[in-house]
Amino acid sequence: MFSDKVLTCRDCGREFEFTASEQEFYAEKGFTNEPGRCPECRAAKKAQNRNNGGGFSRQREMFPAVCANCGKETTVPFQPSGNKPVYCRDCYQPRTRSNW
Repeated sequence: MFSDKVLTCRDCGREFEFTASEQEFYAEKGFTNEPGRCPECRAAKKAQNRNNGGGFSRQREMFPAVCANCGKETTVPFQPSGNKPVYCRDCYQPRTRSNW
């Protein structure tokens, strides 16, 4: 059904083989596009994304808050509005587990 193809890497311009077994794997996963990068450039791109925190270039902004349960000062990744309780990590985790 599948046969080996020779593709050209969009990053380095080198030709690489897209094997029948790789094509079968792509089809099983539902991928519709052929790879645009050779295995070496794909690996380099993945490593770059890991080193950049998954491709995000900036840190998430954190906001100060006071835990509604224990009164401890903490930081949260959203601006507290004041109309809902905010919990520190220690108080929040047991609350979410009991809701499962």
